[in-house]
Amino acid sequence: MKLNALWEYANPKKFIDTTDRVLPWVAWAAAVTLVVGLVWGFFFTPDDYKQGSTVKIIYLHVPAALMAINAWLMMLVTSLVWIVRRHHVSALAARAAAPVGMVMTLIALATGALWGQPMWGTWWAWDPRLTSFLILFLFYLGYIALWEAIENDDTAADLTSILCLVGSVFALLSRYAVNFWNQGLHQGASLSLDKQENVHDVFWYPLLVAMAGFVLLFVALVLVRTRTEIRARRMRALEARERMRA
Repeated sequence: MKLNALWEYANPKKFIDTTDRVLPWVAWAAAVTLVVGLVWGFFFTPDDYKQGSTVKIIYLHVPAALMAINAWLMMLVTSLVWIVRRHHVSALAARAAAPVGMVMTLIALATGALWGQPMWGTWWAWDPRLTSFLILFLFYLGYIALWEAIENDDTAADLTSILCLVGSVFALLSRYAVNFWNQGLHQGASLSLDKQENVHDVFWYPLLVAMAGFVLLFVALVLVRTRTEIRARRMRALEARERMRA
């Protein structure tokens, strides 16, 4: 019964009606947690004894990198739903998430370069995690371009879903590259179930708040963009119907 209730939200009208109620709450929660997390992190935490003030880049870099990877995994799930169930809302949600994930990936790459220059002495290194993130960014660009290049929405959804399956390999590599290749320059995870691997609590707590803010921001943006994609699809369908009548 619960699974059947979940599939109800594949109905565009049901999705629009539900997000009308949910979206304002998510948007306000995102705004509050982002402001609290970033202000707390940038203005009320000390400099690190090794990295100095550069350590504060983690409040942008870590949440953005987290969402860059998980945005693609969200697209993978919704693409699989499209392939199996042919629910248009799932395909449109994947399309809506792609530009958001691309921007998150770009933020992660840019802030990583800002951190890497003083720490490594270079803006870029062909480290396994950095390289896999760059490839992930290119997959985002390709995914968006493929949607725009194909006029038929169903054909575009089919092809982009296949591309999403292939790109998921690099999303996973981006997450676990440090574990696969120990010789990489990139440090290990800042947050871990192993308490000894976590950053100090003075940095950890505001980082958790900032990460929650990025998650909520991603959800809010995807909901807004999915609603826009649903309405755009309706308009295209109406225009096609009018052309047939003419």
